[in-house]
Amino acid sequence: MSLIADWLLRHSVVTCLLLHSLVLMTFCFHNAATSCSNGCYCSENDTGGKTVRCSNMRLIEIPQDIPNDTQRVYLDFNLFTTVPTNAFAGLPNLVELDLSHNELSLLEPGAFRGLGPSLQFLDISSNKLVSFNPEAFDGLRSRANLTNNPWHCDCNLQMALPRVDLEPASLAGIVCKTSDPEETGVQGLAFLLAPAIDLCVVMKRTTDVAMLVVMFGWFSMVISYLVYYVRANQEDARRHLEYLKSLPGIQGKSEESSTISTVV
Repeated sequence: MSLIADWLLRHSVVTCLLLHSLVLMTFCFHNAATSCSNGCYCSENDTGGKTVRCSNMRLIEIPQDIPNDTQRVYLDFNLFTTVPTNAFAGLPNLVELDLSHNELSLLEPGAFRGLGPSLQFLDISSNKLVSFNPEAFDGLRSRANLTNNPWHCDCNLQMALPRVDLEPASLAGIVCKTSDPEETGVQGLAFLLAPAIDLCVVMKRTTDVAMLVVMFGWFSMVISYLVYYVRANQEDARRHLEYLKSLPGIQGKSEESSTISTVV
């Protein structure tokens, strides 16, 4: 009886240790998979996704350790100047991204790559964006807040807007602070709401002038070649005539002709 009790006791201890190890390992793996970005505050959504808040932390680079099950990221009121290529490529479930109130002046091509299928709202308002790079928004169909940026409206902007798939109403947030040409009068206006303004007219005029200059140059070259060709032929004809006159037979015939003419 004592042997049975001793056997059961030993196996009970082993079983408890195994269970304890299993629970500890499960906790560690879960914590590693769902840990929050360093220094940020994380919370669980009702749908099971995560919200990561890194607001007002004076960050200068986009965090690269945001959990991949995150649905909402708030990176507002920091010191970012650039959103690099593939900055959020590891967040396939992201539905909202807030980058407002930073120092952003550059969105690299593919900055929001990988967010197209899921992202519903992008906020890049109140930054220092001047030029609009359509390659940064490649694949995005979400709403976007583009307001309160010092946008420069020119032909490049006019040609770039049709290349993006953002919700059309979002583009109304592009309000021109400067423009080229300046006399168009779009400063302070939402560019999308001024469809009659053509910012590419100067480029078209420049292209027309360039074409005229090229055509004039080509025409001048042709005329110069013709003049040279005529003068060269005249010179060759003169030399050929002098050569013929210098031949003895030609000279004899010329003298005989002169004698006959005198006799007559």
